[in-house]
Amino acid sequence: MSKDVLFEIGLEELPARFIDNAERQLQEQTVSWLQNERIAFESLQTFSTPRRLAILLTNVAEEQETMEEEVRGPALKIAKDEQGSWTKAAIGFTKGQGKTTDDIYTKDIKGTTYIFVSKRTIGKKTFDLLSSFKEIILNIPFPQNMRWGSETIRYARPIRWLVALFDNEIIPFEIAQVKTGNMTEGHRFLGKPVVIEQPKDYELLLEKEYVIANPKKREQLIEQAIHDLENEKQIHVPMESSLLQEVRNLVEYPTAFMGSFEQEFLELPEEVLIISMKEHQRYFPVRSTDGKLLPHFISVRNGNDVHLDTVRKGNEKVLRARLSDGRFFYEEDRKRDLQYYQDKLQYVVFQEKLGTLKDKIERVTFIAKMIAKEVHLTEEQIEKIERAATLSKFDLMTDMVNEFTELQGIMGEKYALLANEPNEVAQAIREQYLPDHADGVLPQSSIGSIVSIADKLDTIVGCIHVGLKPTGSQDPYGLRRQAIGILRVLGNEKWDISMESLIAIPIEHYMEKDIIGMNKEELRTTTMEFMKQRMTYILKQLSIETDVIHAVIDQEIGILTYTKEKAILLSSKRNDMTFKTIQESLVRVMNLAGKSEVGVVDPTLLQTPSEQELYEQYQIVKNEFQQHNNNQDAVSALNALSKLAQPIESFFDHNMVMDKDEQLKNNRLALLYVISTLIQSFANLSMIEWKQHF
Repeated sequence: MSKDVLFEIGLEELPARFIDNAERQLQEQTVSWLQNERIAFESLQTFSTPRRLAILLTNVAEEQETMEEEVRGPALKIAKDEQGSWTKAAIGFTKGQGKTTDDIYTKDIKGTTYIFVSKRTIGKKTFDLLSSFKEIILNIPFPQNMRWGSETIRYARPIRWLVALFDNEIIPFEIAQVKTGNMTEGHRFLGKPVVIEQPKDYELLLEKEYVIANPKKREQLIEQAIHDLENEKQIHVPMESSLLQEVRNLVEYPTAFMGSFEQEFLELPEEVLIISMKEHQRYFPVRSTDGKLLPHFISVRNGNDVHLDTVRKGNEKVLRARLSDGRFFYEEDRKRDLQYYQDKLQYVVFQEKLGTLKDKIERVTFIAKMIAKEVHLTEEQIEKIERAATLSKFDLMTDMVNEFTELQGIMGEKYALLANEPNEVAQAIREQYLPDHADGVLPQSSIGSIVSIADKLDTIVGCIHVGLKPTGSQDPYGLRRQAIGILRVLGNEKWDISMESLIAIPIEHYMEKDIIGMNKEELRTTTMEFMKQRMTYILKQLSIETDVIHAVIDQEIGILTYTKEKAILLSSKRNDMTFKTIQESLVRVMNLAGKSEVGVVDPTLLQTPSEQELYEQYQIVKNEFQQHNNNQDAVSALNALSKLAQPIESFFDHNMVMDKDEQLKNNRLALLYVISTLIQSFANLSMIEWKQHF
């Protein structure tokens, strides 16, 4: 026999950004709980709206599965004394399992005899266990929680009702003085309370009360409604998935409609209009079929189409006011030159210990120029980089960016062009903020890439210098995101500069500043460790195994593109049986070299043909490897190292490394050390868990 189970948490409106993760957590925790409780079920489906989270389980077993298990106890020699009687260890073991010594039997495992008992755990009634689902509800994580009334519970929003059903039986429990029942709420304005007789009727009953509980269905309804408007009006509505998902989480019963605004607002920069519509009002901008922005928008109402004209006029009025503000700010900003805004930067603190925005742009300008020289850009490019870095923050002082913070950089580019700054300079002002999230768009110009990296480097090194390194989930300056941004930009540009050389530029600059913080070596070590953690993230995105990642960045991150190539190559070698003998030889050298102190090989002390051959081959391979390594050719570099495998094996076959003669021993260890150092300059192969060994 089996039954259906329904749980629903009714809430005050959840923020849209909370909902998807909460629904996912509800599903994952429920599956884990059912497995741990040994409760069989056929399927599950989750639901979510701004006012509810729910999960429906079908064909749930009425009892836990009975569990048969074999429990191992202590070794027989511990379980019995010299007289052959059961010891306290054996008696305690059986008692703990609800058994007696009469239930003991023995088995041999790898040459040792152990005592065992068989244990049969009868499954409990499922209904008696379901009330503990309360803990899953309480453990759903949210970015922010609150308390309400006199309650001590902290939750995303106040809980208003709870549904908990095992077929038609109410599962009893209580949270924040709200008891479970079989009644849910329909749409806040259009629906009415609903009694649920059977869990399987949940979705259909809510739909009759103007609640589409399935978020994917709401999304499909929104998409279809917008497509219908596109066909009817001969327009094109670009639908970004992030906006579509947010809108679906703002409504329970979606109805799309088109509104309009005055043609004259199209004289504003397009970005101002789009930001006003998307970010502030959650509207979909409308374009013509050839891509031109039109004075229309698509909005989604939380309700039906009754009095839709009134709703449309209200939305148009709100947008008109916001666009009017934007036009006012745009006109006011253009009345002043760029230097006016530059001068204001000295009065705005970037960070208490790191000074003002003026201080920051001075550091960014220096760092950007130094990077440009390191990657061999032209003098003309360096001049434009210096100008772009100098102007990089001026738009933060404008009224437009003060009101629409999402337009930072974007308005900087617009105003710079209006001030007749070179196109490359204006573009770099915008691109300094790219990428603005982990998978965001990258700068398209070298000048923009340099300014972007310089700005992010200054923030990372400066914050770490004064003790603001991220901890746990706390990262108020977005250092993790900015570090990933640096790595992605470097990978895109493929510059021949190591991460260590890059980091050295701001560190040296900070050491010259009158800022109290870490000493130089501590700052370098801490910053590089932080960057290695982000490099690990980048390589994991390429499906590189953790041990391979550690192997290639053990000594240094180096030149990003080359490090990536080495990681991809070594990842493939983990499963390559033809590489087995080669890696065994190379790793054997690395393991033994750890017993050596740094020394110089004395060729006159090489006595046997095999050690002479190894030394001679090392000299040849060293030159060949370094050439390939300098050319960042990972395949050829590893092939060169592979030529050492055969002479290494011959060396170990015919020589005692730890010879009684101290001179011979040290010379052989020195030989292994220089070979190991050569291998290590490619990667620390000893850190890789070579799969063919398992």
